Amino acid sequence: MTRFEFFKPFHDFRGILTSRIFGIPIMLGLLAVVFWLTITGANVPSTIIADFLFGIEAKLTEFFTWIGSPKWLHGILILGMYRTLAWVVSVMLPPMAIFFPLFTLLEDSGYLPRVAFNLDNFFKKACTHGKQSLTMCMGFGCNAAGVIGCRIIESPRERLIATLTNVFVPCNGRFPTLIAIGTIFIGGCVGSAFQSLAFTLALTAIVLLGIFMTLLVSYILSKTILKGLPSSFTLELLPYRKPQIGRILIRSVYDRTLFVLGRAVAVAAPAGLVIWLMANITVGDISLLAYTANFLDPFGRLLGMDGYIMMAFILGLPANEIVIPIIIMSYMSTGSILELEELEDLRQLLVSHGWTWLTGVCVMLFSLMHFPCATTLWTIRKETQSLKWTLASFAIPTAAGIIVCFIVANVVRLLGLV
Repeated sequence: MTRFEFFKPFHDFRGILTSRIFGIPIMLGLLAVVFWLTITGANVPSTIIADFLFGIEAKLTEFFTWIGSPKWLHGILILGMYRTLAWVVSVMLPPMAIFFPLFTLLEDSGYLPRVAFNLDNFFKKACTHGKQSLTMCMGFGCNAAGVIGCRIIESPRERLIATLTNVFVPCNGRFPTLIAIGTIFIGGCVGSAFQSLAFTLALTAIVLLGIFMTLLVSYILSKTILKGLPSSFTLELLPYRKPQIGRILIRSVYDRTLFVLGRAVAVAAPAGLVIWLMANITVGDISLLAYTANFLDPFGRLLGMDGYIMMAFILGLPANEIVIPIIIMSYMSTGSILELEELEDLRQLLVSHGWTWLTGVCVMLFSLMHFPCATTLWTIRKETQSLKWTLASFAIPTAAGIIVCFIVANVVRLLGLV
């Protein structure tokens, strides 16, 4: 190859974005920028929305006290259903409202086809379609939206593979857990000068592991229950165009953010009822939550966790955002979900209940690889029109999470590292 041929793809900006050398690093850099804007930008609006919604909770509590309602009724409706609903909305809405417009901006500008072009070879080796990379990117915002995005894949077999594996991409709902646990148990293992770097590398490793698992499970499915060869991928790289702001807002806010949030709200309130009942109904002075956690504890220990952590993931089925609040509720025996104001308070609480760096790593791994949230499962049921594939989408990532956590936890123990 002559020097001119080597540099030919870089004559303009378009060549750089799809080049073999710079294409993927630029793509990862843009994705990192989108994550950073989403995570940091969501903090303030999330706090504002939470203060507003929990302010309403205080007023509703005053109203229930004024009318002399029984405590159990106030507990079920306000501390259970309303508080869970408020929590899901305040934590879920701001990140989606930031991520989806940014994602749609890249889509409308013509960059996303370049992403599919850059990753097509990896997905072809996994016997799937290059367009799966686009649905995977959308899954970073919300796995339910990623599942809906699988409609762009023409082949039913490859569309189903993309649907079943989208959950391996950590969505915005799982990032609060990953960030909190990573900061405490990964960043906290090094000096303060390198704490931020260590946490950033750990979060990046988790994201890359999710991408690797997407490719690995896609390959396994394509060689077993969904056998087949990848369909030809003819992609016309349309010219870059000026994004249409109105179109971006309509597609990102109405078609994606509000659509997904609506489904999340529909399952959050009933879940809040179940969580409150399990935390407050007692048998012999022990709550149903504690009974179930004690039953699950031996299994949780095998995976490097405990029974209360396993129960938090189970009760967090409606929305991944409430996993950490449920853990706090369980350890503090408060009877309703809550959040600690300072990260140091959370660290002390977790350490006092036996958490080590291994516990933190296993929680992060299981948070990455476990069953989809109820909103995503509902969406998979709607998209596939099949209960069988919906159950498969539940079982596949959960089995992967159990296997990975079991191996990591027991290898670390055998080596005497904890």
